[in-house]
Amino acid sequence: MQSLLIEKALTAVVREVAVPEPGEGQVRLRVEYVGICGSDLHYYFEGANGAFVVREPLVPGHEMSGRVDHDPSGVLAEGTPVTVHPARFGTRREGVENAPHLWPGGSYLGSASTWPHTQGAASEYLIVEADMVRVLPENLPVRRAVLAEPLAVALHALGKAGDVAGFEVLVTGAGPIGLMAVAAAVAAGARVTATDVLTGPLDRARDLGAEATVDVSVDAVEPNRYAVVLECSGVPVSISTALKAVRLGGTVVQVGMLPDDPRPVNLAPFISKEVRYLGAFRFHREIDQAVELLAANPGIEGALTHEFALTDAEEAFATARDSHRSGKVVFAL
Repeated sequence: MQSLLIEKALTAVVREVAVPEPGEGQVRLRVEYVGICGSDLHYYFEGANGAFVVREPLVPGHEMSGRVDHDPSGVLAEGTPVTVHPARFGTRREGVENAPHLWPGGSYLGSASTWPHTQGAASEYLIVEADMVRVLPENLPVRRAVLAEPLAVALHALGKAGDVAGFEVLVTGAGPIGLMAVAAAVAAGARVTATDVLTGPLDRARDLGAEATVDVSVDAVEPNRYAVVLECSGVPVSISTALKAVRLGGTVVQVGMLPDDPRPVNLAPFISKEVRYLGAFRFHREIDQAVELLAANPGIEGALTHEFALTDAEEAFATARDSHRSGKVVFAL
């Protein structure tokens, strides 16, 4: 089978490797779509995602959809359309018993955080544990289902904020995760405003239901207005904007990942407005909700803007990095 391997920064090659055989409790999937995430871009362009350095060839990709190829247990028929929860949870930790996505010692598809690395989905076939598989409803196409993982990230963040029906919600940063946050908040009944510094992402946010958009390279966000802010850019200056924009006693959820080093942030509004500022990391069960929402809202598929073959990886990564012209970029196998 063909697999895409990131060997080091700016070096990704497609190689023929043996088709893996599932063991007890595992299922082999035939991969059809793999989304390119921000972590994949870091691995390709920098050879590392934060502290996680590529030390052996890494198959990227934790957003996938496809079909069952072989289930030794016989539970899942060949050809069953599926997506996967990409996490294998670690050791239960006191204080976060009900949040296994925070337990230490786990792994995530397509990650150099473990040794050996946890290989991802950018291959013709993928072996996962049976409990990672999510069967798709009949009205959810396999192509749209590739958005289940990033949508689950957005739903987890939105869940941190609580019920947003009828509230004004600000989404800062309209990249792929920001777009999923827009879709999730709109589906929850919020009146959504999205920000970015580029017109392409803002156009896509409006297509997904944002009532208003703000180009923050030109205009300022209205202060003290929003009940909830979902900060999806991962840019420190946007945190200051979020804390300024949120209303008295409102909630800011930090969705976008930040560099692991000190950065200047204006915390005065956080204190004076008694803001709830919450972190959101990956997700637990929200992928099941994401599958349901994708089935019910075909328009979310509009976030998918480009498809590439594995052999066109260089162009695919470059396109995914250009957020002006691309939303979610995927490999189609």
